[in-house]
Amino acid sequence: MTKTTKPLSIGIAALAACFCFGAPSLAVASEPATASAVMIDRNGDEIGFANIMQGPHGILIHIRVSDLTPGKHGLHLHSTGVCNPEDGFTSSMGHVGKAPGAHGLMNPDGPEAGDLPNIFIGADGIGETELFTHLVSIGEGPGENLMDADGSAFVIHENPDDHITQPIGGAGPRVACGVVTLN
Repeated sequence: MTKTTKPLSIGIAALAACFCFGAPSLAVASEPATASAVMIDRNGDEIGFANIMQGPHGILIHIRVSDLTPGKHGLHLHSTGVCNPEDGFTSSMGHVGKAPGAHGLMNPDGPEAGDLPNIFIGADGIGETELFTHLVSIGEGPGENLMDADGSAFVIHENPDDHITQPIGGAGPRVACGVVTLN
């Protein structure tokens, strides 16, 4: 054998040995579960989207919205998959995993599963964020399942969430909502 074929021959033999002796498979992993939400404002107009990808230790969320007031806005996952502009999105109910006195990412008794970091809206009215949480899932994964019998929804509030004040961190009225649906 020449120098150029020897490493190739050894590599092929090692690969064959792996298949013969039950080494871990080189099979491609299945596609992760995904979900999405169409974000609407209080007029019922579409203003953006949220995409979710299930990972082995939680979910990755990507949200992009427009036509909102510049600044920080509270962002939460709410426990019911309904977004009714006529009732100010209160039909989406409270946070996923709501627990008395536990709201807030900085709360020593929290957080609730639906607590998320604020979303920042630029001077042009556009906000975009990507974040991760291990407190919820969209199927196989840790945390509370967003796809339970009554679903769930993303809610954006008028004000920032201070991540500790009860019950919603001072985030105020709901200004946008999106029902989470599996893709």
